[in-house]
Amino acid sequence: MQFTKGHGTGNDFVILPDPDGELPLTPATVAALCDRRRGVGADGVLRVIRAAKHPEGAAYAAEAEWFMDYWNADGSLAEMCGNGVRVFTRYLLSAGLAEPEEAGLPIATRSGVVRAVVGPAAVGRLVVADGEIAADLGAPRLYGDSTAVLPGLTLNGSVVDCGNPHLVCSLPTGVELSALDLTRAPGSDPAVFPAGVNVEFVTPGEPVAGADLHMLMRVYERGSAETLSCGSGAVAVAAAALRDANLTEGVVAVDVPGGRLTITLDGDSAWLAGPALLVAQGTTLP
Repeated sequence: MQFTKGHGTGNDFVILPDPDGELPLTPATVAALCDRRRGVGADGVLRVIRAAKHPEGAAYAAEAEWFMDYWNADGSLAEMCGNGVRVFTRYLLSAGLAEPEEAGLPIATRSGVVRAVVGPAAVGRLVVADGEIAADLGAPRLYGDSTAVLPGLTLNGSVVDCGNPHLVCSLPTGVELSALDLTRAPGSDPAVFPAGVNVEFVTPGEPVAGADLHMLMRVYERGSAETLSCGSGAVAVAAAALRDANLTEGVVAVDVPGGRLTITLDGDSAWLAGPALLVAQGTTLP
């Protein structure tokens, strides 16, 4: 298989071009590709397939030519990946499969159609720098509370739907973000998250120019373990932080181990902006 390697703030992906849906992609193949010692290594796989050629994308074919078929590193499927959308868009542009659109390039995903804007650009309060891509994941939905359990620590959190499930846990005074043990999945309530959950751990950061709020974040992604970044997780964090600050919209800078993401919440839009890079190409061996 031909592949490209890309990342958004260290959240890395193996990108497989498969316009007509001819690759025999299986969970075992995905897990082997993502293995960091025996494969290419990645947090997940992005299969680039025409929406009309994928059974889960066909319903969106009239609105979006391309479907982002996203698989977690363990071979499981995921509804949405914010950084994945931005890297997917970068690949489409680089491969000559799409052109930037002023209103945003439509990308079909399992949670619906999202739009990506290529920088430099400005949409309302959203400012997309040169070299960055922003994706509108739609308004996140905060709909309850739950808990995450780490070794020796139980944390309360906000349940957020960003097209995929998230639990945003603010750290209490005296608990350092860097000290958390994320070597295994946090415990969560299966009644609230029957399909698993991405868990974000956050603490406030120092003020940042151009942002209403600044948050520091680590994340454990279902199906991928701790990653350097999670785009939809950053959107969930921004939504929870703005609510806690009694704000209905605003700009939130979210620092993850892999860099900085900027989230602009405005009405029905939640724009996730940051770098999206392609770093290598290759061919897998039989």
